[in-house]
Amino acid sequence: MTSTAPTGLVDVHAHFVTEGYVAAARAAGVEHPDGMPGWPDWSVERHLDLMDRGSIAKSYLSISSPGVHFGEDAAARTLAREVNEFGAGVRAGDPGRFGHFASLPLPDVEGSLAEAAHALDVLGADGVTVESNHHGVYLGDPRFEPLWADLDRRGAVVFVHPTSPPNADAVSLGRPRPMLEFLFDTARTASDLLFRGVLARYPGIRWILTHGGGALPLLADRMELFRGLLGGPADAPSTVEQLGRVWYDMAGTPFPRQIPALDAAFGTERLLYGSDDCWTPAEAALAQVRSVDAARQPSADDTWRDLTTRNAGRLFTPDA
Repeated sequence: MTSTAPTGLVDVHAHFVTEGYVAAARAAGVEHPDGMPGWPDWSVERHLDLMDRGSIAKSYLSISSPGVHFGEDAAARTLAREVNEFGAGVRAGDPGRFGHFASLPLPDVEGSLAEAAHALDVLGADGVTVESNHHGVYLGDPRFEPLWADLDRRGAVVFVHPTSPPNADAVSLGRPRPMLEFLFDTARTASDLLFRGVLARYPGIRWILTHGGGALPLLADRMELFRGLLGGPADAPSTVEQLGRVWYDMAGTPFPRQIPALDAAFGTERLLYGSDDCWTPAEAALAQVRSVDAARQPSADDTWRDLTTRNAGRLFTPDA
């Protein structure tokens, strides 16, 4: 009897770093990004090895938190262009295995508009990545409106990666921010996008939120309660309806609790796979893949591999 090869996963939450990027961050004083012990290493060869071992068909690479803006707009524009050229080169070298989400130098909106145009029109990026906040400016802030209008016109994929909240040292209790604060900051910026009407005004943007939406599945009903108290438009779609139109990846600890909670809140029609490599070490990323394969599957005829890969096809080819 021959065994059937598993469906290859499509990883929308995969990261790279370059020597120049890490050097720029360290020059800005970032030795322990988001309270982590240090910076990871990355190479094409090691990433492909992870993909082969985990039966991951394709990885969409991006720069993770803390992004590319370390305080100076001009330097952030230069660094964004540098890492985007590198990511585009990796994608061009093996387009069957790699995609790329381009970094933007937010909160510099003018620079971000220019970099988005270069990345999407010249480099052929598959989308852009932004942080959940940029130096304390959350994604619903009115100053970002020109960028969202442009990306909406393009029907762009916008991958929202969490980062440390303002005053992170005061709330993280000395622990790495990815453990708790990233999940809260995803919910915080999603609520800002919703309450300020960005999700409703720019339906052409294909937003991706990470880690199963963070705390959102448990907070959606509470947000809806307060949306009524705050006097939003009576004819606006509900919180659950609006957040159900967003895409979510399963990076982190999807089972046994996170994805069932997401399913109960928003369904799994827009659920995607994510490894979080290279910030998640390879062996831990492979253990997460095994947990996905070992979990109770969506149905007798469907696996999480099948479902998330099928969803990725819809995300990246919406008109197909």
